[in-house]
Amino acid sequence: MSNATPNYWFVVCTKPRNKLKVMQSLLDLGITAYTPTRTVLRQWSDRKKKVYLPLLPSMVLVRIAEQETAMVFQVPGAVRYLFEHGKRARVQEKDVVVLQSYAEGKATEEQATLQEGDTVQVPQLNKKATVVALQGKKCLARLARLNAVVSFELQ
Repeated sequence: MSNATPNYWFVVCTKPRNKLKVMQSLLDLGITAYTPTRTVLRQWSDRKKKVYLPLLPSMVLVRIAEQETAMVFQVPGAVRYLFEHGKRARVQEKDVVVLQSYAEGKATEEQATLQEGDTVQVPQLNKKATVVALQGKKCLARLARLNAVVSFELQ
């Protein structure tokens, strides 16, 4: 791999339920990879367990030079790159940092009069998103650039 680290990331699509394995395999190859997850407590009839849910289903972010993009296909489970306007979709470094901070903390929003279809500023992400659903104090909103749904609590 080259010494020049790009300031953007590519989005690799994976087979279903393979993203964490793909991410680990990419890291083992020396490729910088990130997949944002959140921890949720799930309850079964006999126990409670913490599970990690992906914020971007079947997607892994990789920071790799353009000429080395074929390396990711050495990893079983990596299917293709996400494309936008005929080119590999690029995610800026600042957007990945925002995703990391969102995955690590709990966001709140002070707009209680939201409706589906409204545009909202997602807390901590500092990005605009379209409200998909409202469930009590919980708001689900779709980020246009990544086509990802994020959730946060309304105040």
